[in-house]
Amino acid sequence: MKGSVEVYSLFTDFDVSLFQAGRHFKLYEKFGSHTFLRNGNGGTYFAVWAPNAESVSVVGNFNGWNPYSHTLYVRWDGSGIWEGYIAGVGVGELYKYHIRSYQGEVLEKGDPFALQWERAPRTASIVSTTWYEWADDEWMRARHEYNALNKPLSVYEMHVGSWIRDPDNPQQLLTYRDIAGRLVEYIKETGFTHVELLPIMEHPYYPSWGYQITGYFAASSRYGSPQDLMYLIEQLHLNGIGVLLDWVPSHFPGDAHGLFRFDGTHLYEHADPRQGYHPDWSSYIFNYGRNEVRSFLISNALFWLERYHADGLRVDAVASMLYLDYSRNEGEWVPNEYGGRENLQAIGFLKELNEAVYSHFPDVQTIAEESTSWPGVSRPTFSGGLGFGMKWMMGWMHDTLQYFSRDPLYRQHHHGQLTFSMLYAFHENFMLPLSHDEVVHGKGSMVHKMPGDEWQRFANLRSLYLYMYTHPGTKLLFMGCEFGQTAEWDYNKSLDWHLMQYAPHHGMFTFIKALNHLYRNEPALYEHSFSPEGFEWIEEGDASNSVVAYARKGIDAGNDLLIILNLTPIVRYFYRCGVPSPGEWEVLLNSDDGDYFGSGVEQQTVQAEPVRWMNKDWSAQFTLPPLAGLVLKKRKRNAE
Repeated sequence: MKGSVEVYSLFTDFDVSLFQAGRHFKLYEKFGSHTFLRNGNGGTYFAVWAPNAESVSVVGNFNGWNPYSHTLYVRWDGSGIWEGYIAGVGVGELYKYHIRSYQGEVLEKGDPFALQWERAPRTASIVSTTWYEWADDEWMRARHEYNALNKPLSVYEMHVGSWIRDPDNPQQLLTYRDIAGRLVEYIKETGFTHVELLPIMEHPYYPSWGYQITGYFAASSRYGSPQDLMYLIEQLHLNGIGVLLDWVPSHFPGDAHGLFRFDGTHLYEHADPRQGYHPDWSSYIFNYGRNEVRSFLISNALFWLERYHADGLRVDAVASMLYLDYSRNEGEWVPNEYGGRENLQAIGFLKELNEAVYSHFPDVQTIAEESTSWPGVSRPTFSGGLGFGMKWMMGWMHDTLQYFSRDPLYRQHHHGQLTFSMLYAFHENFMLPLSHDEVVHGKGSMVHKMPGDEWQRFANLRSLYLYMYTHPGTKLLFMGCEFGQTAEWDYNKSLDWHLMQYAPHHGMFTFIKALNHLYRNEPALYEHSFSPEGFEWIEEGDASNSVVAYARKGIDAGNDLLIILNLTPIVRYFYRCGVPSPGEWEVLLNSDDGDYFGSGVEQQTVQAEPVRWMNKDWSAQFTLPPLAGLVLKKRKRNAE
């Protein structure tokens, strides 16, 4: 038996007033379990918010899970905070909070602020620490350069548990530390600038992929300790690779040990199911109107940025937060105070979140997964926007995949699906996603969305990727898509790495490397990612040939690029196309190159001619390879 509960508090009156006002954004320094010396003895301080509890005690192995031996003290100020110090309890101790409500209900809850949890299906919290001797100071000092909106951002989205497994024991999950070395080398080879991890916060249900979180402040124990995750992030940083974390402030599961009805009441969620229950995911919606809940969530965002050195947060399911009637029929939702469908409390929360993130960490990015036409998602809050750094371009993804899935014979009738995105491309700071959502639930793999035989499927997919990388906006590609995995993503197994030995897949992998190299080394592709100054149509109306041509422009006109896509399997000889300026234009990338499993139709350097074409004073004749794209750049005179 350890010592009895001693009266102790880490909270000042100011802390409590900030918490109650929804303005305390570092609650992780106060709530949860914290080990330190007191009166010469080691022990742990516990603090939990349970305002509607009659009593709260700490139970664990240290007291035989006895709910009567270590009862916490409730603060006198009406804050609903229960706290106390227990000598002799140290790092590694399992614990829960035994809560008795005023209605006599008895609950055993994990700690909302626990830094570590038992590995599922076990559900106890663990006294832990985020202490780590970081060695990534150089990256942290310079990361404003890598995360800036006028720099290349090419994101590799991945699920830690299914990226790779040990072939000798495929049921065993590898740890963060296990995969660190291979992941670093792989990302360096492929050329992505950032890795984005699907939610690695603790979640009880593995098939949720991490989107049903119970332990918001804990790295999932499935993959190791907090320090193991820190090691992985540090190794990526040491090799010039940024790390984005997928984050879920929209909903949480109803597991008995989690946030749901935490103190016997709907503490974190709305009591009214029309506001508090999410029909799409059978989960529960945070009550953004409760100040303490906003403090909890914003503190959580800052926690991952501070303690884990994350370089940004991709915020999940923002659309579901913005609309009160999201996925609900008439009569199943409650209008706002003005009778509208907008969730005013969630809007206020998102603005507060982004203001807090960028004021504390101006060198990171927040990225919204928002699928509607809500205005100003990535515009500053002072101008009425939500304040995100970027927004996923879901419309581009939908239209583009639909276009490329069509037989080339019929593409001429759907040409507008390819060109439509440029009508709104600069309304937001868009990230172009080809994410995990597109390769699950029967949607098939990326390569199997493409029409035709094997050669045509891979040629179509290379053309799609070239279009993506040369379209304005930043880029995101889900793991496996970079080598043309043929099977739909399965979270229960490793990617099919053995495919890399076959020519179509190795060619796709080689092509993605070339695309990332091009993107990172050609300023015209990123200096004006979010501005119309960076794009110009050369030919957008040649539907009958399914050809488009456009220029990407940088600050220096000498860096301008010409992109031509021929999205039919017909080689187009002597195709005249306007060029941005006179001179010799040489091919930087041809997606039909034999190294990429293409047919090897070549386009040599061309000399612009003073023949007006497509509203350009200069033009040239090209050989357009089948189902392929060309990227050309004017040869500089001093290189001739």
